[in-house]
Amino acid sequence: MSETLAGQHSEIRLFDPETLVNPYPAYKQMRDTAPVYYLPEMNLHVVTRYDLLRQAIVDTETFSSRYDSFLQQSQKIMFESASPEVQAELLDLAGQMVEVPPTMLTLDEPDHTKYRSLVNQLFTVSRIRAAEPAVQAVIDKTIEGFGEETEIEFVERFAFPVPLTIIAERLGIPEADREFFDDAATAAAAALRLTPLSGEEMVRRAKLGLDLQKLLIGLVEARREDPQDDMITILATSKLQPEDRYLTHGETLGILNQFLVAGHETTASTFAWGMLIMCQNPGLEDELRAEPKLMKTFIEEALRLESPVQGLPRLVTKDTELDGYPLKAGDMIMLRYGAANRDERKFEDPDVCDLHRSKAGAQMAFGSGVHACIGAPLARQELSLGFPALLRHAKNYRLDPSKPQPEAEASFILRNLPYLHIQFDRLS
Repeated sequence: MSETLAGQHSEIRLFDPETLVNPYPAYKQMRDTAPVYYLPEMNLHVVTRYDLLRQAIVDTETFSSRYDSFLQQSQKIMFESASPEVQAELLDLAGQMVEVPPTMLTLDEPDHTKYRSLVNQLFTVSRIRAAEPAVQAVIDKTIEGFGEETEIEFVERFAFPVPLTIIAERLGIPEADREFFDDAATAAAAALRLTPLSGEEMVRRAKLGLDLQKLLIGLVEARREDPQDDMITILATSKLQPEDRYLTHGETLGILNQFLVAGHETTASTFAWGMLIMCQNPGLEDELRAEPKLMKTFIEEALRLESPVQGLPRLVTKDTELDGYPLKAGDMIMLRYGAANRDERKFEDPDVCDLHRSKAGAQMAFGSGVHACIGAPLARQELSLGFPALLRHAKNYRLDPSKPQPEAEASFILRNLPYLHIQFDRLS
């Protein structure tokens, strides 16, 4: 197998921008010829087959979520690409920031559970159901903002602002801070894309990050004095067990940073990709109107076809193997959800949006196992309310032929559409 892999290195360069824009041919080649594939430029062993991802996800003892070193190394590479002047400014800003320790995403049991148990209070069925009218109100108000228009840039006008407004409301961000929060939260969530940045943009994001920390810490302290009905109040007033103590500011910031990805970035991406899938497959609209219950499957298919989180790493803790491929303690693997979700061994006609697909929910866009995305119910709620509202507003959604055609951003971790110009015929 290693000889096969060596022969493939020159053929598959997953980190090249053109491959990141459309990784699916490369994913298929890897699944078929090297389902565990060594990516030398990143020192990663990329796992692409559905069954092997499931095997690794279940075995948390061997494949650890303590992959902070991968993220730190990625940040170091970006930092070293900057000029000495930019590096000095970044170091100064970093010195002013509260250190954020690992919380849920990069922890194993039992530490992961104590944070997850606390955060589960935010995502009870009753709390999510109670939020439905507020979510619907944001969606309807955003669509009303289209006015008489019959062509819009969908990402800017709907896919992006809807989840951002909803997460701001759920967290309890004051109206006066919303404009700043929108900018800072977007920058914080985008950090996981691992896309190259200019020195100027690195400094801008670092400044936003520092100011966002100050805003959130101020809100945490205020909520302990004057609790409100919002997520920050729950985080501020709940105690971590078994220590029976409040979260530190660093722990709270770590959890909130994860919310910004789970509660905004991934949902915005799926709104955009789902709309593109609808535009590219006009018959889907008719099916969804005729059988509204198919909307649930449409959402799962959109998540499967264009997984908003394409992959996350795992640290190998001991010598082992996957499908006969040897791995050593200290190796870093990359679980490629975007590849597993198009594995024909699991999904028949995997590149097709099939509204009648059985077990469509088996897709792994939100991960699986103990690290399944805790915000998945919120994302599904927004998507299941948003797409029907769009169908009530208009029909014949289609790409605007006079504008640039949509293309994914060249991102290694997250997958998003920067823009989506569409046209439609108003119904209301």
